[in-house]
Amino acid sequence: MSDATINTTVNQPEAGFGDYVALLKPRVMSLVVFTAAVGLLAAPVAVHPFIAFCAILFIAIGAGASGALNMWWDADIDRVMKRTARRPVPAGKVTAQEALALGATLSVMAVVMLWLATNWVAAAILAFTIFFYAVVYTMWLKRWTPQNIVIGGASGAFPPMIGWAVATGGVSVESVLMFALIFMWTPPHFWSLALFMNSDYQKAGVPMLTVTHGRRVTRNHIFCYTLLLAALAIGAGFTAIGGPIYLAVAVVLNAMFVLGAWRIWRRDEACADADGFATEKKFFRLSLLYLFAHFGAILAEAALRPWGLGGW
Repeated sequence: MSDATINTTVNQPEAGFGDYVALLKPRVMSLVVFTAAVGLLAAPVAVHPFIAFCAILFIAIGAGASGALNMWWDADIDRVMKRTARRPVPAGKVTAQEALALGATLSVMAVVMLWLATNWVAAAILAFTIFFYAVVYTMWLKRWTPQNIVIGGASGAFPPMIGWAVATGGVSVESVLMFALIFMWTPPHFWSLALFMNSDYQKAGVPMLTVTHGRRVTRNHIFCYTLLLAALAIGAGFTAIGGPIYLAVAVVLNAMFVLGAWRIWRRDEACADADGFATEKKFFRLSLLYLFAHFGAILAEAALRPWGLGGW
C-alpha cells in the first residue's frame, strides 16, 4: 500500500451510529411521525395500541429511507451548500453507495411491514410518498423548476393521510384537508428559508424561486400563499377535524402568520441585508410552530370528542 493510500485511509472520517441516524433526517422524521400520528388518532376508527405503534414506526422508517435516498442523490450539491455541507455523505463519513443501499433497503422494509401490519392502502400511500420525494422531487423537480418546493411539498403532506388510512383503510375529506394544510404551508415555510439562504442555492445551482426570479417575487409569493393558507386553515376549523379549540388556535396563529408574511412583503433588500434577514428568520421559526400547533389542536379535538367536548 502506498503512503498516499495510507494517508487517505487515516484521514478518512470514520462513520459512527449517529452518522447513519443523520442520514435519515431525524428532524424531518419527527414532523412526519407527529402528523402521521395525528392522522391516525383523529380517524373515527380505533386502532389497537400495538398496531398503531408499529404503523408509526414503519412510517418513520419510510420517511428516514426517503431522507437517505435524498442525501445519496444530492451529495454533489450538499457539498457546496453551507447548510448541508456537514451531512454524512458530503462530509465523507458515509459513502453515497451506503446511503443508497440503506435508503433502498429501508424503503422496501417499511412498505412491506406497514402492509402486513395494517392494510394495502396505507402501504401504497407510503410507497408513493417515498417515490415522490426521492424521484419526483429530489431527482427531477428540485433541479429543474422554481416550482420545486410547491409541487414537491406534496411528499411531506402525505403522512397524515397514511395515518388516517392505517385506521380506516381509505382516504376521506378529513385526511385530504390535513394533506392540504401541509401542502399549502410548505411554500411559505421554505421560501422564507430561501430568502436568507439564497447564496447557498445559487452556489449549488438549485433553481429556487429566489434564484430564478429574485427576492422581490419570492416575497410576493410568500404573502399570497400565506393568505390562501390562512383561509384554508381557518376554514378547516368548521369541518369534522375542527372545533372550538382548533378554531381558536387557527385564528390566532394565522393572524400572526399573515402579519409576518406582510412584514416580509413590505421589506426591501437593503433593509433585509442590514438586519441579517431577522424578519425572515423570525417568520421561518414561526412556521415551525405553526404546523405543530395546528396538528396539536386537531389531536386535542379528537381526544376530547369521545367525551362530547371536541368538535362541533
